[in-house]
Amino acid sequence: MVVSPETTPDGFVCLCVIGPAHGVKGAVKAKCFAENAADLTAYGALQTADGQAVIIASVKSDKYGALLTLEGVSGRDAAEALRGTALYVARDKLPALDGDDFYHADLIGLAVVDADGATLGQVKAVHNFGAGDLLEIVHSAADRKGTAFYPFTKAVVPDIDIAAGRLVLLPPREDEARPPEQVSAGSTDDKSDNQS
Repeated sequence: MVVSPETTPDGFVCLCVIGPAHGVKGAVKAKCFAENAADLTAYGALQTADGQAVIIASVKSDKYGALLTLEGVSGRDAAEALRGTALYVARDKLPALDGDDFYHADLIGLAVVDADGATLGQVKAVHNFGAGDLLEIVHSAADRKGTAFYPFTKAVVPDIDIAAGRLVLLPPREDEARPPEQVSAGSTDDKSDNQS
């Protein structure tokens, strides 16, 4: 499931998405968006996109994100039926943020512009596959269609203005991710300069 403004209930923030069943007693793995997996139980009952209450009975950190037991889920089949379900908390239950802090959910839907203010696209999602946060951007510029991932670092995203509904993206040059021996003096396509 992709958590997006279209699937998130108004006034709510997604805390986790239920993954595969774990064992035969109804436990589930979950991709956790909270800073600490233990925080999933701090807000009481969470809710699904269609308004059903879900109570997390226990939580343990795990390499997938979190290992949860849910009240009323006692078997593997019931746990597997929840796979892909996002669990939300009312935004007003979350701690107030200071200054330049924000929730990842605040980034989804922001306009993406370059340093000159030209529109590049829109933030579709924030991902973390284990090596740091990535922004998934849906490009709208004529020369770049489709989606692309960019590292969510201060160098690549130097300015975020939630109130204005935009962030500045400075995409790395294509050759910045290549080893130096693969980058020629004038072109990333011509390897003849590197041969002796």
